Amino acid sequence: MLKYAVVDIETTGGFASGNGITEISILIHDGLKVIESFETLINPRQDIPVYIQTLTGISNKMVYDAPLFEEVAPKIYELLNDKVFVAHNVNFDFSFVRHQLAQSGFVLQSKKLCTVRMSRKIIPGLPSYSLGKLCSSLHIPLNDRHRAGGDAAATALLLTLLLEKDTEGAIPLSLHKSSKEQLLPPNLSKDSIEALPANPGVYYFKDQKGKIIYIGKAINLRKRVYSHFSGNKINQQRQDFLRNIYEVDFTICGTELMALILEASEIQKYWPEKNRALKRFEQKYALYDFEDQNGYVRLGIDKYKKNTNALYTFNSLLSGQSLLRGMITEHRLCEKLCFIQKNRSACTAQEKGGCNGACLGQEDPAEYNQRVNEAILHLKSALPSFALIDSGRNEEEKSCLWIEGGKFYGMGYISFYTDITDLENLKSCIVPYPSNDYILNMVLSYAESHPQQRIDILKSIAL
Repeated sequence: MLKYAVVDIETTGGFASGNGITEISILIHDGLKVIESFETLINPRQDIPVYIQTLTGISNKMVYDAPLFEEVAPKIYELLNDKVFVAHNVNFDFSFVRHQLAQSGFVLQSKKLCTVRMSRKIIPGLPSYSLGKLCSSLHIPLNDRHRAGGDAAATALLLTLLLEKDTEGAIPLSLHKSSKEQLLPPNLSKDSIEALPANPGVYYFKDQKGKIIYIGKAINLRKRVYSHFSGNKINQQRQDFLRNIYEVDFTICGTELMALILEASEIQKYWPEKNRALKRFEQKYALYDFEDQNGYVRLGIDKYKKNTNALYTFNSLLSGQSLLRGMITEHRLCEKLCFIQKNRSACTAQEKGGCNGACLGQEDPAEYNQRVNEAILHLKSALPSFALIDSGRNEEEKSCLWIEGGKFYGMGYISFYTDITDLENLKSCIVPYPSNDYILNMVLSYAESHPQQRIDILKSIAL
């Protein structure tokens, strides 16, 4: 007969790798009733934070003479081995107990059953599934709240009720070897995961209020989302992450490249708290032009400002200055008017004959500005403009990415039967997206390795 080990623990903090267990209660349940129990305080070998002492009533003094975990580990392992590990938010309790047992030389490999998830499935529609409010709704007595014994006893009664009400076999199904039910966060329904397609795309994890807390991309949406929950990491970041996931949404993309682009754009748009790497990516510098009071058009590298007409953008000051120096040399521009030299009355090139004296006002602004404009046109003409045609979201469409003047313009979808040589019509199907070096480099790299999918764009169409 299948037996269950209903477990509740009290701890010094929220994640297993940096905290200890202060109390554990284990109730062995035969499917009808509790048949054996074990409960003890545990010395965690670290101070219990004051707020946790207030919450649980367990003080440093109470655990001072309590056994260390390794002293009771053989008994705990004996009780849990070959049983179904049951807890309210099972992944939290299981991560602590498994970690502590491993440190004591025991490997716990038990099936898990989460009474939060099973309550949502078997008794849907309740206002809250926290243990206290759930017990109140179901008239289950809950004594010694936030102590291991009291919470475990209430969870055992809840398990009895769930087993009685499980007329559709949700519990046996979740314990089946092929089921991934107990891997999932306690507040995320399995149906929402099963609804995910096996397509490339972008997925969005949302909290209880529907706020996006994490955005990711995938070649296979369902497989990738499941992978978030299959590991055994026990750090605080993972525990907090899983606890706050209540909903998953998604957008299908035609290709992995489009998913990468959409992911980067959406992270910059929504700024989710759990995303880190792509949040930090922003253009830092840009090449600008303006006319000064003396009528000279001046070029200069400055910090990038959103919603400005930058000629080109850079991720480093060095790369910007390198480009500008090349323009100065090729088109005989003035280093001083381009802000390369700042502390001289005339640039060094003027002394060597490489500057016509604009820095001293000796060259007519119109003549100088003509060379500046030629330099800008040459820069723009050297920047690539092309479309990439690839797979769509289904067999009836294709995808199109548009690069214009060395910048990522946008992407979209067209009918499979669209004439891709009609570039003006092709561009009309493109949805504009913000561009940065990260996105541009991905597209340029893909185009280089897939030249057969590239269609060069005439400058007249690009402009």
